[in-house]
Amino acid sequence: MAKVTKKQALGRGLSALLKDPINDINLITDKNEDQAIGNIIDLNLKLIEMNPFQPRSRFNEESLRELASSIRELGVIQPITVRKLELNKYQLVSGERRFRASKLIGKDTIPAFIRIANDQESLEMALVENIQRQDLDPIEISLSYQRLIEEIEITQEVLSDRVGKSRSTIANYLRLLKLDPIIQTGMRDRFISMGHGRAIINIENSREQLYIYEKVISENLSVRETEALVRNLKIKTKKKTLTKKTVLPNYLKTAKKELSKYLDSPVTIKNSAINKGNISIPFNNKKDFYRILNLLKREK
Repeated sequence: MAKVTKKQALGRGLSALLKDPINDINLITDKNEDQAIGNIIDLNLKLIEMNPFQPRSRFNEESLRELASSIRELGVIQPITVRKLELNKYQLVSGERRFRASKLIGKDTIPAFIRIANDQESLEMALVENIQRQDLDPIEISLSYQRLIEEIEITQEVLSDRVGKSRSTIANYLRLLKLDPIIQTGMRDRFISMGHGRAIINIENSREQLYIYEKVISENLSVRETEALVRNLKIKTKKKTLTKKTVLPNYLKTAKKELSKYLDSPVTIKNSAINKGNISIPFNNKKDFYRILNLLKREK
């Protein structure tokens, strides 16, 4: 009990220091910064505003109630992290579940670790802290990686060092954001796993992605079964593309007919979508070849 009393006494000293309007601390160069910033204080919940940079958008209500029950019995074991905005005003950096659960049971204060940080630093701290959590869904992690790259303006290599993950791991998470939004929602709701998502992402067409997704859900397919389904679909799509006939435009139809008549041979003309192509002229033997060749030379 003696340790608790000592810690509480320290907290009251810091509280008085942070509420001093004459010597308000907002920068790391301010007087008494080393005594207040970086320490833990019991902070009034009303002085803390939510973090607009919070990467987490979903909070399980049942899980929150369980946490609230634990806090009622044992208190907040791990302090939240806040940044000081101005006198008697703080912004949550990490620990929103603990913050919400404490408000849920009507607590007035919460132990908080005080930091000084600008908007960019606050965003980075919130995102990195969020990524380290064990209960995040793959899409939340993917979005956090994307925000760090785009808003903090860092490369995948730098991000790899910051979060302690390999570049290939980060790349695999980012690829999930190419999935159809319905599939992303299904992954967030735990209908499918990240393994399923990584298999489906090999299909580019959104409609075909959804077809695979619905099969996975309705038939309760494993990741391996999903990978096999994707492979089979890609093979069928490739065959369909190869066998699909290209409709000749009218000028080529006319040319084919005229050439076949003139050369007395069934000419074949193929063209692509960008109007490139080839002409094929069959011959029966050497004599027939030279007959066709002479006809073509005659047209020069």
